[in-house]
Amino acid sequence: MMSGFEHLSEIDEGTLTERRERMFLVMAGLFLGTLTMLNILGITRFIKFYEIMLGTDDKAWSLVFSVAVGVLPYPMTFLCTDLISEFYGRRRANFVVLIGLLLNVWVVFILWLGGVLPGWESIDAETGRVVLDGAGREPLYFEIQALAFGAVFASMVAYLAAQFCDVWLFHFWKKLTGGKHLWLRNNGSTLISQMVDSVAVILVTYYGTKSGLPIPEGTAVWFQLVFGYILASYVFKMVAALVDTPIIYAAVWLLKDYLRIDPTAMHDTLGD
Repeated sequence: MMSGFEHLSEIDEGTLTERRERMFLVMAGLFLGTLTMLNILGITRFIKFYEIMLGTDDKAWSLVFSVAVGVLPYPMTFLCTDLISEFYGRRRANFVVLIGLLLNVWVVFILWLGGVLPGWESIDAETGRVVLDGAGREPLYFEIQALAFGAVFASMVAYLAAQFCDVWLFHFWKKLTGGKHLWLRNNGSTLISQMVDSVAVILVTYYGTKSGLPIPEGTAVWFQLVFGYILASYVFKMVAALVDTPIIYAAVWLLKDYLRIDPTAMHDTLGD
């Protein structure tokens, strides 16, 4: 019987291994599924939380606090990597992050392939492009494709920087505190990495694509980017990170006996 779990009933090694791998698959699957969903949704729509009017009557302009709909499920990815880090170690968490990158390359490839293969749309013989409808718009698929292509580079740069930052900081705090104070490594790693993500994805999206981010007329671009998008995105993610603290505590409490893994220990070789 493993140390610290003597109070539990005996379990054979095969069953225990199956439990651990099954739970890892659930965490990794939730992470990868959420990541795929948020990158497809991306900047297809913006949620406007609040708008304030600034300036004088003769020169008034608005500041909109808004987040892309793709941001909504994003905090779930940090919860998943924190749980994987807690039970399976840094190497497993980094592996899942890399698989997430490859998965999004696959998504982009399918989006590209779906656009180049022949369909039912009318094609302009001179330009070779899809004929626009009466409203001057392309078919819905091509609009989604354009938005996904426009944001995917930004999201991947931000994703890699933020996720690797999250995993590294999580283990830094865990090692520093000797496996104690789960709230510190959960919030400390997530809050800093979310700032990295918010800054990177907004700046790369705007300056890399020059599209996709609505700027209210008369508003200074840098002001809207910093205070309207970066700040709004970070505040949303920060609140989500604080909300998930009791969730990760409950998950660790429920899973530690089921998996027979001491969450206060370092597990960099577990399952390798």
